[in-house]
Amino acid sequence: MGKNMGFVSTRFAGNDGVSLESAKWAEVLEASGHRCYWFAGELDRNQERSLLVEEAHFEHDTVKWVQEKAFGRKGRKAVVTDMVHALRSLLKVRLYEFIEKFHIDVLIAQNSLTIPMHIALGLAITEVAAETEMPTIAHHHDFYWERVRFSVTGVHDYLQMAFPPNLPNIRHVVINSVAQEELALRTGISSIVIPNVLDFENPPQDDHEYNGNLRQEIGLEEGDVMILQPTRIVQRKGIEHAIELVKRLQDPRYKLVISHEAGDEGYDYADWLSNHAREDGVDLRLIATRVADKRSINASGERQYTLWDVYPHADFITYPSLYEGFGNAFLEAIYFHKPLLVNRYGVFVRDIEPQAFDLVVMDGFLTKKVVQAVREILENPQRRQQIVEYNYEVATRHYSYAVLRKRLNFLMGNFFGIEM
Repeated sequence: MGKNMGFVSTRFAGNDGVSLESAKWAEVLEASGHRCYWFAGELDRNQERSLLVEEAHFEHDTVKWVQEKAFGRKGRKAVVTDMVHALRSLLKVRLYEFIEKFHIDVLIAQNSLTIPMHIALGLAITEVAAETEMPTIAHHHDFYWERVRFSVTGVHDYLQMAFPPNLPNIRHVVINSVAQEELALRTGISSIVIPNVLDFENPPQDDHEYNGNLRQEIGLEEGDVMILQPTRIVQRKGIEHAIELVKRLQDPRYKLVISHEAGDEGYDYADWLSNHAREDGVDLRLIATRVADKRSINASGERQYTLWDVYPHADFITYPSLYEGFGNAFLEAIYFHKPLLVNRYGVFVRDIEPQAFDLVVMDGFLTKKVVQAVREILENPQRRQQIVEYNYEVATRHYSYAVLRKRLNFLMGNFFGIEM
């Protein structure tokens, strides 16, 4: 018997990790005969199956005001407490409305009981879960203790209560084993690991008709080699290593292309990188104005591409991140049959490296050996083909929809006593 799944978060829209992974979960659940419904402050999902509640968004003015008063200081004023509870009450009413309207059987809180971007929403979900005793899955992407900006706070009591809550009807899912250990150590809560996945059973379809001219459109010439950094420009992505790599490859045909903009962490790092590339004589192309969540035409009348239009045109992927919760770009590179350079960030070392992918790996800095390994792959099409086919096979075993299906079935069996 299929169940009605109620996904709850601040936002289900665009290309952030939470939106992307929840869409994959929904795809797998619906293929298993369940129905998925959506509750958030911003939504690009099926409108007939969605409840849009503006106060659920972390960008809502009142929510932003509360967040400002809650972090970066030790205490809090009574007016902040009152506002948190006013929002919590409002959101609880709307959550009950969501549950009744769509006859929800299982709540799936997507990161909304994990990182306190919206304190009142976390409290509201926790209380609804406690009051209804409804089967609830809390899918955790990044915890507050992993982010420096949440370390000084006047809302410690709320964090203890709802980020995440320890209730008998909630099953906790984390995306890596480091988070699983930390969660258990800090809260005594046990969890299962479900890594991020991609549909490796169905290889990507290249729409050459739409994206065939992409290289020319971003100013690359015949014979240029496109080295792609497929991330936002934020400091933890370690993009200076990609610049150094291209510099040390010493070939004017090699162009470094960055797909996304700086985003919410300011533009200082982006400016620093541009200067760094200029001083090192590296041809750096920032193509964020040409890349969007959906294919469209931008203000200048130019064609806009998705990241999945960009990948097929890359010759090599750089992924020198210093920290990642999991690493979606890593999986995407393998899905699109691209060789890549990876920095050994913590989760990679613990969870991904033991699967024995064939990669160029650096350990915090670029050695001669690493640069030489990249050069060999770029100059040897046979070796490159061998690598990408082998990696695709490994990823299919460990990070495909089949893995997600199996683990979600286990959770559902846990709730309802049968494999769904």
